[in-house]
Amino acid sequence: MLNDFVKSLIRWYEGSARDLPWRSTTDPYLIWLSEVLLQQTRVDQGLPYYLKFIQAFPTIQHLASASEEEVLKLWQGLGYYSRARNMLQTARYIAYKMNGIFPHNSKTWKQMKGVGDYTAAAISSFAFGEVIPVLDGNVARVTARLLACSEDITKNTTRQLFLQFLEQLIPAAAPAVFNQAMMELGAMVCKPGKPDCASCPVASHCQGRLMGMAASLPVKAKKAKPTLRYFDYFHLVYGNRTWLIRRPSGDIWQGLHEFPMVENTHPEPVPRIPFLQASALQSMALEAEYTHRLTHQLINARFWKIYTTPEQINPLSGIFECAHNRLKEYALHRLMVRYLEQQHIETET
Repeated sequence: MLNDFVKSLIRWYEGSARDLPWRSTTDPYLIWLSEVLLQQTRVDQGLPYYLKFIQAFPTIQHLASASEEEVLKLWQGLGYYSRARNMLQTARYIAYKMNGIFPHNSKTWKQMKGVGDYTAAAISSFAFGEVIPVLDGNVARVTARLLACSEDITKNTTRQLFLQFLEQLIPAAAPAVFNQAMMELGAMVCKPGKPDCASCPVASHCQGRLMGMAASLPVKAKKAKPTLRYFDYFHLVYGNRTWLIRRPSGDIWQGLHEFPMVENTHPEPVPRIPFLQASALQSMALEAEYTHRLTHQLINARFWKIYTTPEQINPLSGIFECAHNRLKEYALHRLMVRYLEQQHIETET
């Protein structure tokens, strides 16, 4: 029965899989890059970034020699910027400490910065043929439905149950194909909410479908309410120039650039601006308001435009002048890009 399942799944994959560039290679650098880019990112969104990255950094040595600013700039718009910083650290470690030799197994990969169980298994399976199942969100959803499992998939006990099941299925002769097929089935057929059971190549093996509960699976614990934060940004304008500051470590968007800002614990009708003299506030105008959702935070942001002069700006650590036509040279977070696009200011090099 399990053998029939594997044969049907792989036959479907070989005839229906999407043609994605990282699937036609066993180069561990390209596979690792694709896996990092696709964490928390849809394929259609991540593909252009993948192509940009391999053009800018065709080898791990090229990536390792890049500055954080260069990497963050290319990453701009993808979010979850810690992925980019971890990727750069790992590239430098492999290039300089391991003489450019990639880890050949998942155990060693998990020692790399930013590489967890799933990513380690995927790279080792796809690049080196390690017989180890991958368990990303797509595969977890497929497995929950196959087993008609109503346990919370965020629990470690449930994930271990799934891995044990997958270990029984994965063929020693084709682990990469099996893993890719399971991922593709979840992405293209066994989708969240509305699985296309009529098109599923392994529908006859699915206990969730047979029991009429496939659409309600998997079960996942509800997320906690996000933390509310209130940001007021100040687009200071002096001729064709403005001012930027780099976000500090230990908070969201670490290392990215933005306008000087003030954070409040609750909405303020008019924000305080400790770094501007009162005379500069006469031109102050609210230009835009945005809500931006992160994994555990909800950002309520306002952008104020103020025409000023350097003399009206009180000393502020880290602030620096920047011509508007040079803003595209800096790595900016999504809220900044959104505002600048609304102002018809270029953000792409």
